[in-house]
Amino acid sequence: MKLKNLFKILLLITFAITSASALKKETIKEEMGNKINTILLILKDESLQTKQKGEKIVSIIDSVFDYNTMSKIALGKKTWTSISKEQRNEFVKVFERKLKNSYIDKLELYTNQEVKIISLEDYKGSRLQLVTELIGQDDVYTINYNFYKNRASNEWLIYDVDLIGVSIMQTNRQQFSGLLKEKTFDEMLAVLKEANEKN
Repeated sequence: MKLKNLFKILLLITFAITSASALKKETIKEEMGNKINTILLILKDESLQTKQKGEKIVSIIDSVFDYNTMSKIALGKKTWTSISKEQRNEFVKVFERKLKNSYIDKLELYTNQEVKIISLEDYKGSRLQLVTELIGQDDVYTINYNFYKNRASNEWLIYDVDLIGVSIMQTNRQQFSGLLKEKTFDEMLAVLKEANEKN
């Protein structure tokens, strides 16, 4: 399998598995496990069009992802603190749409891969990492979901995902850093908005 297509499939499964509501530590493994089967059934449902599958799954992923924290990580602390509150809010909306569009675009790549939960482990002191495996016909790949505890809600939310050792947020951060070397923040935001509108 080509590396580019592998990452597309891994990203697809990433969104599929994270369809649980915001989680308590003691229920993360059980609830995530229950939801995996539900989402994979949607992906396998041949009666649904690709757009319908996307709408069904995207509608239930919001509550477990902390898009605000993910946006901060992806943009980088230096840039995040240098822009206005209005620019931050706009970036979060655009970045959230970018992630969802990326997911929907990859639905047709799903070919009956399965996901197995391996363990829930302490991670970087106060965080948690859910270790899972993507099981395909020929290979097995590790996907790690990184959680932090939101103090306001007392629930665990996902802030990053490692796909075979590569952080999704760090990958996006590299992309944005490269764009910001050539463009202002507002120019980069316009590029991202244009790309979103094409999807």
